[in-house]
Amino acid sequence: MRRPFRRPLLAGLAVLAGALLAAVPAVPAVADDGNFTVKDPRITESSGLAASRQHPGVYWTHNDSDDGAFLYAVDSRTGKTVATVTLTGVGTPRDVEAISIGPDNHLYVGDIGDNLGGTWQYVWIYELPEPKQLKDQTLKATQYVVKYEDGARDAEALMVHPKTGRVYIADKNEAGGSLYEGPAELSASGTNIFRKVASVPDLEVTDGAFSPDGKHLALRSYFGAILYDWNGGKIEKADRLSVPLQRQGESLTYTTDGSKIMYGSEGAASTVVARDVPGGGSGGSGNGGSGSSSSGGGGSSAGQDADGTGSGLKVGAIAVVGAAVVIWGFKRVRRRPS
Repeated sequence: MRRPFRRPLLAGLAVLAGALLAAVPAVPAVADDGNFTVKDPRITESSGLAASRQHPGVYWTHNDSDDGAFLYAVDSRTGKTVATVTLTGVGTPRDVEAISIGPDNHLYVGDIGDNLGGTWQYVWIYELPEPKQLKDQTLKATQYVVKYEDGARDAEALMVHPKTGRVYIADKNEAGGSLYEGPAELSASGTNIFRKVASVPDLEVTDGAFSPDGKHLALRSYFGAILYDWNGGKIEKADRLSVPLQRQGESLTYTTDGSKIMYGSEGAASTVVARDVPGGGSGGSGNGGSGSSSSGGGGSSAGQDADGTGSGLKVGAIAVVGAAVVIWGFKRVRRRPS
């Protein structure tokens, strides 16, 4: 008597499966240009990226947390480390989270993370000239003490403007953070107060970068990114960016010609993925930073929420659960006695 029930049930399950699969967005193709895998076994928590202007195809990175005062130059053509720089003249790093290159070809390293949840009274920035020769070496850095005007906080994004050389920090906050501006010139002898200049309500920021011409600022979170018009610091949202699915999206940087944004993540043998910048990007040399873009143009990409965070994972999870229900349903039908 149960046989007539099978066909409607099977048909219903088939419709459900089709609907769930149709809801899953197609994964956009990613160009092979610039993609690479970090092969150095020492680099397991890559938390920042900066594109070298003196050494084409080379990206500077570092490990997260208290790995030590080390920077690594990675050749994107091979994924191999071609130079390790040891910093002197600084204290013991606590939570190194970001790196950027200024208009003077100096590297700025942000020891700005706060694993204690925003309780350290001050954080540090280290500045050193980018080496002209790529070889293992020790370089003296200048250490700057940094405080925020409105109290301690956790941060993972440090950006140096490619025209003015001014340093900016975006703090990390699940509810949305803020953008802070440093003094016109950092002082090595006193405390540098960073003042809030804008709100970043849509992202839990894990990294950021200026476009090479200084007209745009890209900020990313683990699963989303937003491109802002800079407007002299009065940022306005310009575009949502397509972020590749990565284990833990921690970093981004523009290519030196401004046409692509490179997205990096933590983990051993982590991948760095290149995405085109909406509208073709901005040409010219500038500061290494990062961001992401939708393939072939602006606007939101498949799998992105309105605020720039990824919804693809949610839809994918629903599809997986739905598929499991469908399989279970078929098995139940087959097992029913006739």
